[in-house]
Amino acid sequence: MTEASDIRQRRPFARIGAFLSERRGLLRDYFAAISGAGGRLVFSLLYFVALANTLSLGDFGLFATASAAGVMLSRILAFGFISALYRTATIRPNLIGTYTAGFLAMAALSLPVLAAAAWLTYLLFFSGQMALSIFAAVIVTEALLWRPFEVVVIVNNGQNRFGRAASLTIFGTVMRAAGAVAFALWPTDSLAAWSGFYIVINGIALIAAIALFYPRQRLRFRPLLYWRRLADSLYVAGAEILFYLQMEFDKLLVLAIGGPQLAGLYAIVMRLVDLTAIPIRTFSMMLVQRIMRAPDMLKNWRIRGSIETGIFAVSTGALLSLAVVLHYFPAALGRTVEEAAPLVGLAVFVPGLRNLIEYQAELLFARGQTFVRALNLALLAGAKAVLLIFVMMRSPDTAAFIWSLNAMFVALYLVSALLTYSALRMPAKPV
Repeated sequence: MTEASDIRQRRPFARIGAFLSERRGLLRDYFAAISGAGGRLVFSLLYFVALANTLSLGDFGLFATASAAGVMLSRILAFGFISALYRTATIRPNLIGTYTAGFLAMAALSLPVLAAAAWLTYLLFFSGQMALSIFAAVIVTEALLWRPFEVVVIVNNGQNRFGRAASLTIFGTVMRAAGAVAFALWPTDSLAAWSGFYIVINGIALIAAIALFYPRQRLRFRPLLYWRRLADSLYVAGAEILFYLQMEFDKLLVLAIGGPQLAGLYAIVMRLVDLTAIPIRTFSMMLVQRIMRAPDMLKNWRIRGSIETGIFAVSTGALLSLAVVLHYFPAALGRTVEEAAPLVGLAVFVPGLRNLIEYQAELLFARGQTFVRALNLALLAGAKAVLLIFVMMRSPDTAAFIWSLNAMFVALYLVSALLTYSALRMPAKPV
């Protein structure tokens, strides 16, 4: 072999080495962040299996639906000021203490609105099916304990402390999994007993997160700074509520139309779909931070297409792998999940399309187009509600209903892509 040919052979490897060397910091941050996603995935699965196989199918459906309602309502907390806190942590971390004081003040002001929205939700969907005390316990946990826990994770991610955020994410999921396992060993397996466990374990997780992971800065209350961010925060709050409305409202509709048993089966299938999104959200979070610093990086259509193809392929592959396991070992995740095992593979395209819709919404947030994001999510929420009711009414059985969700999400993805990429043609808003 000549010296020239040897050099030509080594040249591609040299380019790869240079590429990796230039992005060593980015790769390190990504693997630090994805380690948290991996840990969360494992312990989320343990939490899900322990809880789903302890509660009855109907009780699990009620809890999953109430939890989904709590996730939606938690976005009212602080009227979206969490977004200002995140941007501050990302761009001006020396003001974290100032914006934390603003977050606490806005959170206190939002409590009456949150309580009124929760009461209305209970009257519309849960009255007569779940005790008010149990529903209130779930909402308090999601909105006042778990959402502030997420704020601690968000602030650490904003500061590029991905390892700390990953550790915290794993810790929070471990606490929930440990609570579910302890509940499985408890002599009483009622939904009321679980609601007590739920408050305690999430409360412990929040106290530990604040004590060990939140940046130590003096709280300074400066209303003039907050006023400049108020309109943007309100847009974000509206967009977040609408985002989780179109993500989680389906559970409420299934409960209202099909009852607790169908809600339980549907919640199991969608929870397994949710697990495929955990690694994708880590990637989206880091991409959002890069776009905040360089808003025009996604002008290239080839880059956009490559990212979307990758998200869809990873998500679909994850669900197919799970469906194959459950086909051959239907009881692998327990006796309750076994009832839903034949349905999982029918939702084959749902994870990829659902994750792409979530990713597209994050693109608009990253570019500061919060009003457009809120408007798009409102349209998607309305479209999803109409399509879901249509699908439920036209499906003769549960299997047909789950299979029809693929077509529904194709339609929603096309609407989302049209709205998002039309909006991306507009100039990015300074953040």
